[in-house]
Amino acid sequence: MPTQTQQLGLMHFWQAGDAVTHGVAYLLLVMSVVSWYFILSKAWSTWRLRRGARAALEQFWNARSMDEAIATLERADTEKVFAPLVQKARAAATMQPDSSLAASIDREEMVTRALRGEITQASARLESGLAFLASVGSTAPFVGLFGTVWGIYHALLAIASSGQVMIDKVAGPVGEALVMTAAGLAVAIPAVLAYNAYVRANRIVLAELDGFAHDVLGLVLTGRRLRDHEDRLRSGVTPLTTSQVVR
Repeated sequence: MPTQTQQLGLMHFWQAGDAVTHGVAYLLLVMSVVSWYFILSKAWSTWRLRRGARAALEQFWNARSMDEAIATLERADTEKVFAPLVQKARAAATMQPDSSLAASIDREEMVTRALRGEITQASARLESGLAFLASVGSTAPFVGLFGTVWGIYHALLAIASSGQVMIDKVAGPVGEALVMTAAGLAVAIPAVLAYNAYVRANRIVLAELDGFAHDVLGLVLTGRRLRDHEDRLRSGVTPLTTSQVVR
């Protein structure tokens, strides 16, 4: 019995495994490494974005001119989420039409389309890596389960060929094979939790970006001073959302 116990374990399972077992283990390892890369990189970028967004927008609305506002926002917006919105809106507002089709589109529509396109691009940038996390979270348990089934199958074949069906000879190999299922869950759970957290964080950022887009739309169309935004808020006037203006 002591000899049998010493032979069991992860090392014994690895040495007794075939190419399929090793391939599943390597696949889970790659999925874990890449998913943790996205988890940590997204955590860093989300933290920088949330930390700098409030200060960047406050400095933007406190600027005395559009040029000063854009320069301030570019310096403070480290993740380049809010600054491109103003740049695209200003470029669209000052663009001269070079065709009869472009001339038929009024200035407000040009700015609206530019804002809509930039919000779409910002959403795509924020969601980068989330599709991989979702895929890992949904497939890793099944990859581990496949490794377990394959390991149990070969363990039962080895037991059958030995002609000795005893509980100690069955429990050891089957227990080793179940490690693959545990490995699949260990890979999937962090990916699922991170995916849900980042989806929620992105929704908050996009809601803030949507409100900022409306304010920028009014700014480039009316040409009012940036400090008028603060006066409007103090007066109790509730700004419209971009979805009400950008249709």
